[in-house]
Amino acid sequence: MNDVEMSLSRGQQVSLVLLRTLVGWHFLYEGYFKLLRPAWSRDGTPLAAWSSAGYLHAANGPFAALFHRLADSPSLGRVDTAVAAALILVGLSLTLGLFTQAGCAGGLALLALFYLSQIPTAGVPQPQTEGAYLFVNKNLIEAGAVLVLLLFRSGRIAGLDRLRHEPRPRVAPAQEAAS
Repeated sequence: MNDVEMSLSRGQQVSLVLLRTLVGWHFLYEGYFKLLRPAWSRDGTPLAAWSSAGYLHAANGPFAALFHRLADSPSLGRVDTAVAAALILVGLSLTLGLFTQAGCAGGLALLALFYLSQIPTAGVPQPQTEGAYLFVNKNLIEAGAVLVLLLFRSGRIAGLDRLRHEPRPRVAPAQEAAS
């Protein structure tokens, strides 16, 4: 039993692993969907390829000018692919509990970029959003959840990190000689 397991109840452990899996799935599916497009609609018409250009052009945070230049950059396609790949890698890491600390750090970095690109300051409903946000939005809440996962080392509770970090049973020298 590791230090994390010893200090948490079974319910707390299950809750952390469930949270990690849900957040991981969210990252994984967001990245997969971005790479999947262009795809086909239900009526058989092709969907446009995903691009972050609209999102970057709408940036209003402290780095808005940088995001606007990036939206007009000839390397935008590579940036879009890198964002989708990063989302998938973070998602796989958290879902599988593999290299969870690195996955959490990557997730926090992505969420910080997403939050800083469009800090919600209006406090009223905005077009194409489902709520009214003032400073706290889904990106910030998810970042808080990922921070909890990072601090509690949730991959060592259940996941492939646990297998990587569990001490292997030592074989006694007499048993080694007999084998």
